[in-house]
Amino acid sequence: MTTDARADAPAGRAPRGGRRNLLRLLGPAFVAAIAYVDPGNVAANLTAGAGYGYLLLWVLVVANAMAVLVQYLSAKLAVVSGRTLPEALRDRLGRRSRLAYWAQAELVAVATDLAEVIGGAVALHLLFGTPLLVGGIITGAVSLAVLALQNRRGVRRFEAVIIGMLAVIVVGFVSGVVLSPPDPAEAAAGLIPRFDGAETVLLAASMLGATVMPHAVYLHSAMARDHHGAVAPAQRRRVLGATRIDVVAALVVAGLVNISMLLLAASALRGVEGTDTLEGAHAAVSAHLGTGAALLFAIGLLASGLASTSVGAYAGAVIMQGLLRIDVPLLLRRAVTLIPALVCLGIGVDPTRALIVSQVVLSFGIPFALIPLVALTSSKDLMGEHVNRPGTRVFATVAVGLVVALNLALLYLTFLG
Repeated sequence: MTTDARADAPAGRAPRGGRRNLLRLLGPAFVAAIAYVDPGNVAANLTAGAGYGYLLLWVLVVANAMAVLVQYLSAKLAVVSGRTLPEALRDRLGRRSRLAYWAQAELVAVATDLAEVIGGAVALHLLFGTPLLVGGIITGAVSLAVLALQNRRGVRRFEAVIIGMLAVIVVGFVSGVVLSPPDPAEAAAGLIPRFDGAETVLLAASMLGATVMPHAVYLHSAMARDHHGAVAPAQRRRVLGATRIDVVAALVVAGLVNISMLLLAASALRGVEGTDTLEGAHAAVSAHLGTGAALLFAIGLLASGLASTSVGAYAGAVIMQGLLRIDVPLLLRRAVTLIPALVCLGIGVDPTRALIVSQVVLSFGIPFALIPLVALTSSKDLMGEHVNRPGTRVFATVAVGLVVALNLALLYLTFLG
């Protein structure tokens, strides 16, 4: 996949001059941002808002700030070194270490697909009454078609399709909070970091896993490399400047969607019975805000599932090719990560609970992506003059430490507390 995509990218240098050429440098971050607004986010954010009001709003703000730095570092690694994060790791790991690292990354990919396929299936059920298992199969088939488009038409056409879906997601989820504005004072209080028991720690880890997603870190490096091609040293500062704009703009959009989800649940769904499931949240939105808002909610959820599962499958291929030098046929790759989601749907696992648990799994995968990323982009030998500055290293190290601390707290409270 990456070889074909690279053929679509400009070779050797960035475009010169003009607003139009600057816009051509943008795009990779918006594809990666789909991972930040997938169905796992919907489940985690709605559950947090409906159950605890504005209490965990601060988690989304902190996670989004972390995401801006993380995604920029991922893209910077590719622009400067010409290597994706999995490829850079492959160059530095022995065979056994590569296999072990790939195994955890593959688990992350499966957890990602679990959330995205289930979300798409639930959306189809809400819109058309489609059985969940059939909806999961349809979601997987559509994602396969989107990935085929990327193979045949190149990375820019793939970016355009995904960005179009992102626009649908924004309308679908932001419209609800416009119809039911939050309480400003309570929302401001939600910016103060605090927890309220083990369940809120579980939700915070889930929200973190749904916001700073490991596969998005791996994927963004590949998207940046494929979009820009081989960037000449003289052009790197210009491309990195455009990358910063790309990342900030994309993550502002994703953050707006995530915060809107929680604010909607806190203002309109708090205390409403049944809102701990996606179906219940949809019914509550319909009852409190009208059928139009409920329709937009379901359409946004469907676009989220379809777009994110396509991006997730792409990320899985990037991980496998980068770490193991194995190019798996698209259909087989799609089937491997699709099967666990279809099994869950087939045996009747509660979709919303499965979504939340999948995000916790993703949260545990974050350090495996972030620690090497910070180390690689802090390497003078690899990055040259674009090596991370001391302030960047400190901020990134603190972010990784917060993730690890939250996961350790989650383990303690869940199993020993």
